[in-house]
Amino acid sequence: MSDTVSRLEQYRRTFQKHASGEINGEKVMTKRDFLAAIAPGEDFKKIQKEQYELLYHLADRKGQNLVTFDDFVIFQDLISKPDAEYEVAFRMFDLTGTGKVTFDHFKQVLSSHMPSDAVPFDFDCDWLKLYIGHKEGHHELTYQEFTQLIKGLQGERLRQEFKHYDKEQTGFILPEDFKKIILDVAKHKLSDDVIDHLPTLCNLYSGNKVSFSAVVAFHNVIRNIDMVESVIRKAIDASKDKKITKADFLKHAHEASRYTAFTPMETDIIFHFAGVDDDSGVLGLDDFARVLDPRWTQSKQTEITPEKEQTKKRGTLWQIVESAYSFTLGSIAGAVGATAVYPIDLVKTRMQNQRSKVVGELLYKNSLDCFKKVLKNEGFTGLYRGLGPQLVGVAPEKAIKLTVNDLVRNLFNKRQKGDIQFWQEMVAGGTAGASQVVFTNPLEIVKIRLQIQGEQAKNMADVPRRSALWIVKHLGIVGLYKGVAACLLRDVPFSAIYFPAYAHLKKDVFHE
Repeated sequence: MSDTVSRLEQYRRTFQKHASGEINGEKVMTKRDFLAAIAPGEDFKKIQKEQYELLYHLADRKGQNLVTFDDFVIFQDLISKPDAEYEVAFRMFDLTGTGKVTFDHFKQVLSSHMPSDAVPFDFDCDWLKLYIGHKEGHHELTYQEFTQLIKGLQGERLRQEFKHYDKEQTGFILPEDFKKIILDVAKHKLSDDVIDHLPTLCNLYSGNKVSFSAVVAFHNVIRNIDMVESVIRKAIDASKDKKITKADFLKHAHEASRYTAFTPMETDIIFHFAGVDDDSGVLGLDDFARVLDPRWTQSKQTEITPEKEQTKKRGTLWQIVESAYSFTLGSIAGAVGATAVYPIDLVKTRMQNQRSKVVGELLYKNSLDCFKKVLKNEGFTGLYRGLGPQLVGVAPEKAIKLTVNDLVRNLFNKRQKGDIQFWQEMVAGGTAGASQVVFTNPLEIVKIRLQIQGEQAKNMADVPRRSALWIVKHLGIVGLYKGVAACLLRDVPFSAIYFPAYAHLKKDVFHE
């Protein structure tokens, strides 16, 4: 009840705002008032003013060339119905208001509203005879029968116009004739960009003409544009990089319907007109907007993606600065984390490498005992022995691993123009792990040598403390890569599991 009241109040406000006439103390709408109320800001470019005026005549129930508040409420209630499109059409064709549409009514209304330059409709066609009969006279159509006729009307107009232009009956028409047909039947559903590119449909396949199959496929796309948009949005939401291929579209279209919703040709057409500025075959929502939104313009796309446009304006130098800034923050965060847990790492190394003067006797009983003895014998700084090499390696280690993983993934992406397979994700992760070892193994060697120095000095006489630089010079290149095979066996499988697991947890579990 409250919803009805609020809607009625909304109708009243709209009516009061636009109604400029007055009769017997009651406000009324003129034709101009009515059009301003139902089509605010409309430039009448796609849908002609005359077509909106048809609605005015429908609202003007008494034919007085004015619309009262009651008329306006009845009209608004009509167009708010789920089947409003069919209801409005039926009332336009039902000239006598009897709830039936005759052949003469259908012919009269359709003929009077066909564009002057449109191909005349053949009212003697077999298609129309199937609905209204022929031999024993035309029968009147009920509302339900009329809705089926109207639903198929555009398809019949399409067929008749194609036949008109295909005078040689080759099954092909010129691109400019295809454009005329589509503008006759579906101009209001297309953006200016799609309209301008209509003739390019002939480039989708070999030849310089447009086949009947392509015309029907294009029309099917436009007729089912709501479902097209739904499938595209679901597919993009499920994509990690928010871009999809034809295969992605077909997959989600199949999942959205029990039967095949779109043919490969219809999918080709969608991607053809969406990808006029990008022939990679991997498109995002901004690309599809030119097909989905009849009001799409280049300037509107700029408004939709301000970040992208802003990035272009900033230039390469600014992007480098931003990357350096992010890298610096990551390095600082990594350094803080490494410093916080470094005593634990040192204790782990000491426990793994502990030695004693007495055979069979262990220097440390457990990790806590190790921590206490290091603190007692070497002081607080002893807990951080070897921290320098660790900090030196933190930032490059993460940067190398992430960069190589992204690089390999992108290489796979470019090859197949879509989401990479799981084994390819593992290869990318494993490659990242291997590249990390090349850089971090020398640092690990130096760090461990520094960590165990304190223990060696306590248990072995005349063992001097060495600096990181001395260790590097003493070991040489070969020495710095001792144990690299073991590190590879550890880090390559780890990264091969880590990166895909992380990506799929975000995508499949948390839907990010």
